Amino acid sequence: MTRYPAKILVAFGEAIDGNEKIFDWLLKNGYPELAALSKAIRGSEEANRWLMKNGFPQYAAFDMAIVKDKKAFDWLVKYKFDLLAKLTLAAQGDKNAIRWFAIQNLQVFIRIAKKIKAFTDGQTFDYHKIHF
Repeated sequence: MTRYPAKILVAFGEAIDGNEKIFDWLLKNGYPELAALSKAIRGSEEANRWLMKNGFPQYAAFDMAIVKDKKAFDWLVKYKFDLLAKLTLAAQGDKNAIRWFAIQNLQVFIRIAKKIKAFTDGQTFDYHKIHF
């Protein structure tokens, strides 16, 4: 995820918050995977399937891992998606993971993690998504 410019990551965070205008912008301006991930995080099974079908299994796994799917988290670790694994922990409120992002001067990921946590803390999930 570090390959994205900071402003795109900020936009991704806004899409996680449910900003449809930003979601549409991501979708139409070369970042459909981030648009889909934002929808998957918000509970869209269709978006999760799109991620799998279109070559972004790491984002589908991340979506599952943030809601404490251990197999998905282990998959991220096994295939060396270390930043996503760390972001998973930060999105679950892990202080060490948040501190790591701060030390690495990656505050945009702290912001994303907090947005994910705020959203997931307010939701009841019934996930029937792809299992890893």
